[in-house]
Amino acid sequence: MKFEIIVQLKREVLDPEGRAIHETLGRLGFRALKGVVVSKRYELEFSGSEAEGQEAAKKIADEYLANPVSETFEIRKI
Repeated sequence: MKFEIIVQLKREVLDPEGRAIHETLGRLGFRALKGVVVSKRYELEFSGSEAEGQEAAKKIADEYLANPVSETFEIRKI
């Protein structure tokens, strides 16, 4: 079974990469664009039960993929 983990900066943390992309796209004519948020996507595949996979995905995201000080993560079964 597969899980998708999306990691992104917390809302209160500045996103310089997202801001740079937003400004560049504005200069390219996309003036109606209100903002850009940059995130990282991980796809993990597990054998075993769904509950075991979910638990492992949470542990991996929480301890290794996301910085709890500045980032949040979301896990979805895919």
